[in-house]
Amino acid sequence: MIHDEAGSAGKLYSLIIEAVFKRHYRRGIAEFAFNREELVEVALALYEKNLTNQPRLKNLGDVIYAYRHRRPLPDGILHTQPEGRAWMILGAGDGAYRFRLVKLTHIERSPGRTVIPIPDATPEIVAKYKLGDEQALLAKIRYNRLVDIFLGLTTYSLQNHLRTKIPNYGQIEIDELYVGVDKDGRHYVIPVQAKGPKDRLGAIQTIQDILYCGAIQPVANSVKARTDFSKLKCRAVSAQLFRDDAINKDGKRVKVETIVMFELKFDGDEVMIEDERHYQLVPADQTPPKP
Repeated sequence: MIHDEAGSAGKLYSLIIEAVFKRHYRRGIAEFAFNREELVEVALALYEKNLTNQPRLKNLGDVIYAYRHRRPLPDGILHTQPEGRAWMILGAGDGAYRFRLVKLTHIERSPGRTVIPIPDATPEIVAKYKLGDEQALLAKIRYNRLVDIFLGLTTYSLQNHLRTKIPNYGQIEIDELYVGVDKDGRHYVIPVQAKGPKDRLGAIQTIQDILYCGAIQPVANSVKARTDFSKLKCRAVSAQLFRDDAINKDGKRVKVETIVMFELKFDGDEVMIEDERHYQLVPADQTPPKP
């Protein structure tokens, strides 16, 4: 028996998501939908079979988030994947989701890439009072102008943790939304997805971010005013913070932080990696000018 949801979330979530999957999956299909209430029904059924002592999940949304950003799907689901394809969980409207077979489900860093040192301009007071990995990463990206450096644009943070809805997907959240301009005066909209070391960058968020930026979106608390990003070129960015073991000049083992940034595209079916760069924020005296 599973004794508590918090201590055995991995096992409990695996039982739930696999049971929901098996309700709908048939050999040869590439997409199917399910609804949020099925998570409730399955959790109760597991409880009645004495497989858990939790008759109801406290956080239904965390089941979906876990398989988008934290852990692989259960083996019973992975074994149904055809070669070159993997299951992704997308939104399908309010309280609804869908499994779809795609080529790329998560954005992973490439080994052996050049690490680019950037003088650390993060205000010390911000570094002192940072609130968690994702917020800290967004702040470092913002204060060090990493979006500008990565994309070659002049950009400005417009809003962070933007919550909204898009057709056929339901509610979404964009970690931070930038607008930018290039040397020829063209305007851009740049959604940024950020993850700390414990989570994984999901292609699903890239899809949602790009779809949002291609639509005409209502401004909060106004039924008349609208912010139209559809005329702007969208350049979607995903960033992840990694902490890796390294040996410093004194021979001591230390943790080194690397910010890996990706530019991503979505063609309506698949997410693709356009560019990838690895950055480290270091004291200014450790970044001599390049010739």
